Amino acid sequence: MWAPKYRFKVLHGEVRLRVREIIRQVCAEMGVTIINGALSRDHVHMFVEIPPHVSVSDFVRRAKGRSSRKIQQEFEHIRKRYWGQRFWGRGYFSTTSGNITDDIIMGYLDRHIRKDGFSPSP
Repeated sequence: MWAPKYRFKVLHGEVRLRVREIIRQVCAEMGVTIINGALSRDHVHMFVEIPPHVSVSDFVRRAKGRSSRKIQQEFEHIRKRYWGQRFWGRGYFSTTSGNITDDIIMGYLDRHIRKDGFSPSP
């Protein structure tokens, strides 16, 4: 889970679709499988399966870095709002699914999908 800087509600419309597309590209390149996800107006939730040779921090760094750069290049209103060249806020939250069941995670994300939508399939 991570959010845009200042938790602005900017993940909607074309920006939302482009962020989703960029994250899917990063996942495909790194061999990360998206099990489920939710892209809300002010944060991103992802339930992913990351290969053992990829660290969570590397995956998040690449997903946030590439999406931040591309979003600011392609959308002028975002570039103006985030004039410091930082689209995403600092940090992220991550946990393993071993602590709770996958069903609980899927139910949580399904509630977000119904509300906001982020389909794992292309």
